[in-house]
Amino acid sequence: MKANSKKTVLLVGTLLAVISVLAITMIAMAPPQSGKLYKFNAKGELIRPDAQVFREWVFVGVPLTPNDMNGGKAPFPEFHNVYIDPQSWAHYKKTGEFRDGTILIKELVSVGSKSAVSGKGYFMGDFIGLEVTIKDAERFSNEPGNWAYFSFGHEYPLAEAANAQPTAVCNSCHQANATTDFVFTRYYPVLRAAKPLTSRN
Repeated sequence: MKANSKKTVLLVGTLLAVISVLAITMIAMAPPQSGKLYKFNAKGELIRPDAQVFREWVFVGVPLTPNDMNGGKAPFPEFHNVYIDPQSWAHYKKTGEFRDGTILIKELVSVGSKSAVSGKGYFMGDFIGLEVTIKDAERFSNEPGNWAYFSFGHEYPLAEAANAQPTAVCNSCHQANATTDFVFTRYYPVLRAAKPLTSRN
């Protein structure tokens, strides 16, 4: 191969490498796409979100109200791993508000062992259930705050789809007691810390 040909091949290779790096950088820096990351079937039921997807969303907290501390019968005795979709997270960090299309996932995990090498406490057991909260002004225009709540069960196998819970079951409690737009942000330091200073109460 002639020297000029070698230089040409080297130059083309270098340019392709630079273009690839620039393309990857542009994709990484691109703003999150708008849209709704949930689907409903023909019956109007919410299709169960894919755990392999939402477990890579933004993790905001894990409340726990164990039976031991609630007379043996806590309403929610399991860990609640709570995730928010990336688009809504980006919007919340910028505005301090939950956008239309926000989806919050609550994956339920049983209390497993109560002791570990580190000491006594409450440690996670197995996945046992899934609940979802969605803000959708078009679909849930009659619900307070346009939020709707779904349960796919508290034991496996989970339901493949679910109807919205009656307003009185979930939404009324959130309306009366939640901190920010029907969300209990006071229990999620990740959300509190991310909220812009100009929008904090």
